[in-house]
Amino acid sequence: MIRTTRRGAIIGGSTLAASQVIGMPAIAQAKKYDTGASDTEIKIGNTNPYSGNASSYGNIGRTIDAVFKMVNESGGINGRKITFITYDDGYSPPKTVEMVRKLVEVDKVLLLFQTLGTPPNTAIHEYMNDEKVPHLFVATGASKWGQPKKFPWTMGWQPDYATEGAIYAKHILATKPDAKIAILMQNDDYGRDYYNGFVAGLTKAHEKMIVSRATYEVTDPTVDSQMIQLKNSGADVFFNITIPKFATQAIKKAHELGWKPVHYLNNVSSSFSTTLRPAGVEASQGIILALYRKDVADPQFASAPDVTAFRAFMAKYMPASDYKDDLHNYGYSVTHTLIEVLKKCGNELTRENVMRQAAGLKGFEAPLLLPGIKIHTSPTDFYPIQAVRLARVKGEGFELFGDVLASEST
Repeated sequence: MIRTTRRGAIIGGSTLAASQVIGMPAIAQAKKYDTGASDTEIKIGNTNPYSGNASSYGNIGRTIDAVFKMVNESGGINGRKITFITYDDGYSPPKTVEMVRKLVEVDKVLLLFQTLGTPPNTAIHEYMNDEKVPHLFVATGASKWGQPKKFPWTMGWQPDYATEGAIYAKHILATKPDAKIAILMQNDDYGRDYYNGFVAGLTKAHEKMIVSRATYEVTDPTVDSQMIQLKNSGADVFFNITIPKFATQAIKKAHELGWKPVHYLNNVSSSFSTTLRPAGVEASQGIILALYRKDVADPQFASAPDVTAFRAFMAKYMPASDYKDDLHNYGYSVTHTLIEVLKKCGNELTRENVMRQAAGLKGFEAPLLLPGIKIHTSPTDFYPIQAVRLARVKGEGFELFGDVLASEST
């Protein structure tokens, strides 16, 4: 195993099938509830961009809803049915604030789960902690979601952007030490987190390898002009820090321009359905990215129990959707992590106990995580997943290469 920046290695074996984490009997204990929980119900709140420039991410919210439907049909969690309330925030922070206040103050949810995007979550970060409502497994890899001392009610899930950026930088240094690097990035905390991690991975001695950097706003119509600027810089390595709409545009434009740098793409745009296929399979060949979940279309995982369970779930609960869309994969895996937390809560469905159980995951094997990657948390460690493998686009799939890359303590 190769280690890079933050925490001890995460290693492990096979993945847990969906049927193993739902409908389990409650632990014998006195019942204790906070707002949003009862003998029969657990209320969970969520916001997602079902409209706007980030609307492709709406498939995550739809998948979460379908997983909870499956859970409820199987008897719920410890006998309690899930009420999942999700609102469209359009990836607009002011709208997120409005919808989250409604979820907490009007809908009276027990917890907030998988609110999407760094700017939207930043807008509600302090509010959720002031209200002492769990703000769990947020759908963004910004490093700020792992600060248990300052923000004890907020926890991330996926590998953080800074570590992922550092991994790409270290790979460039190892494989192309004379690189000229161009960067396209979203002009917000999400983009800056990736960029800062990447620069840290290069170290000060190699910062001058970056010869051009261009930014875009999430409201921009295209990134064509930025791509022309980056191509004209003479760069032979390209780090693409973009959400799916703009990642698709950037891949297409590079292909149209005949620009063929070594192309690194951030994991948040790793879906074939929402990014790579719309950009063009030919144009996407060879793109390098970090993965921590299985490609469910990869023949090597075809008979894995978690993959067969996922495909059966998609066929029954989302039959009109493309099971190969990585956003469904993501939504399924992260929701099973929350199911594990709620199962462990037993009959003590208080907000404090939800956070206690979320901070006590020891080697949990969520469905669809790659072999060698497990979830670990503790009261001082709010980074559930800190391991990845590098892969490159090959055909209509991903070719994994190298070892599991993990972080280590600072």
